[in-house]
Amino acid sequence: MTVRWGSLSAECVREWAQLTNLLATVDGAEEFYEAEDLAEELIEPGVDAVRDTVAVWDDGALIGFGQLGVKRGPPSGNLSALLVGGVHPDHRGRGMGVRVMDLLEARAMQLGAERGPGVPVHLRVPGGIEDASVRRLLEHRGYAIERYYRKLERPIPGAPVAEPSVAVTPYSAELSEQVRLAHNDAFSTHWGSTPRDPLRWQSYVGSRSFRPDAGFVSLAADGRVLAYTLVCEWVPGEAWVDLVGTRQEARGRGLARACLSASLRSMAAQGYTAAGLSVDSENAQGAGALYSSVGFELQRVVASYGKVVPALG
Repeated sequence: MTVRWGSLSAECVREWAQLTNLLATVDGAEEFYEAEDLAEELIEPGVDAVRDTVAVWDDGALIGFGQLGVKRGPPSGNLSALLVGGVHPDHRGRGMGVRVMDLLEARAMQLGAERGPGVPVHLRVPGGIEDASVRRLLEHRGYAIERYYRKLERPIPGAPVAEPSVAVTPYSAELSEQVRLAHNDAFSTHWGSTPRDPLRWQSYVGSRSFRPDAGFVSLAADGRVLAYTLVCEWVPGEAWVDLVGTRQEARGRGLARACLSASLRSMAAQGYTAAGLSVDSENAQGAGALYSSVGFELQRVVASYGKVVPALG
């Protein structure tokens, strides 16, 4: 048995997808990815796949991985680092998860020192469902639950969805920049959210998973986007309502509901079989009630762990 440590690369995305999807089932997170979608994550803006990822091999089989992404954002203007990874269930208990975390945390602090000298780093890690084995590891390392996220689903077509109560417009590439600006305004008060710059936004709307033909927007008289729903697809036949938002000035007018209703009707017309989404359990804008009103039901609750580490030096 020979264990080799390295980085994720385009050459191993098939094995990476197989491991990711196995863990999605075993650990109950049910977040599945195609190899082509994972390949795009290695070339996202700001990602150095060689230094920002970890791959663990055992006799040619990928048995563990880790990913890191760093950006500036809440809380308190800290640098925010998202650490994601996993170890094959047959190889747990050998200290691999600990070493993956060691490597990712060290890299996060290095990037923090480069991108925000003197600024604390907020480390965030998905904590999975209740009793997930990763929670013990995280708590031992000083992480604590910061947030719970509710994963909701509904069948498509499912219960009939009323026509939008106000006029909406299909998403188009010409509206992309206006949607970005609306999104940054809408999410400026959301915990843990950071503004999307044009480069990151173009990476998002140009991704393989993005489904422009299921997105809708509500426009102001001056052409600005006031509300929007954007959709992705990671599992064939299943739509993921990825972003829903309303500019702060336009809240309380049913605009997001209209966009979401139009998206659900479009999904049905396109032959999707299900739709899912994730919502912060402490969402202050009442998003949970909105989603329940159009037929989404709770499937599972996952936790987000975090800790703030002082800057190096």
